[in-house]
Amino acid sequence: MTQALAPIVVIPARLRSTRLPGKALAEIGGRPLIIHVWERACAAAVGPVVVATDAPEIARAVEAVGGHAALTRGAHASGSDRVGEALRTLDPQGRHGAVVNLQGDQPFLPDGALEAALALLDDAGVDIGTLACPARNEETDDPNAVKLVAASLTPHRLRALYFTRAAAPYGEGPRLKHIGVYAFRRAALERFVSLPPSPLELRERLEQLRALEAGMRIDAALLDKARIRISSAVRPIRI
Repeated sequence: MTQALAPIVVIPARLRSTRLPGKALAEIGGRPLIIHVWERACAAAVGPVVVATDAPEIARAVEAVGGHAALTRGAHASGSDRVGEALRTLDPQGRHGAVVNLQGDQPFLPDGALEAALALLDDAGVDIGTLACPARNEETDDPNAVKLVAASLTPHRLRALYFTRAAAPYGEGPRLKHIGVYAFRRAALERFVSLPPSPLELRERLEQLRALEAGMRIDAALLDKARIRISSAVRPIRI
């Protein structure tokens, strides 16, 4: 069913990152971060991959390796809002029924990660599929490691109840770290970008809370983050 939705992957990237300006072009192994993320998305081969950016410098870096970039306006409340703007230009006919927002700071995704997020959309009740993994001890109190509070549906599938930068849930036991991937149904993305930033979204600085506050259902696939590699051989799927 997921392939029937003709997924597209859009990577939002901006040069003026709040915590680390210029992060998208910071080099890892001699190549910009955004290129590593683009390569992981291409290697997944779930659909065309586009980088949505407000920075010509990022667009040029992507195009230099054969990728496709879409320029967007600078001011956006979230990466998903930037994805929404790019998609209106890229696919006005609505050919793509599923849209993966792969955040531009995710260069080390495990194999099968994008497929796992998209597979959650096989359940007609799910608006957004995302990913989580067990949090390491040092991430428990790290506000940059977003925690997922969720109900377990199966050993590898969760229903998202809340996302927070705090150490949660309370008490002893494992905690889950959220991974920055969102597989939206097209209608869910369009609804999301039509909404203003929500109170909890602004308080936690987490865009996914806008969806939860609006009553949208987010399920998460539970991954083992240890399965990591970067592929050097990728083949872009053309738009």
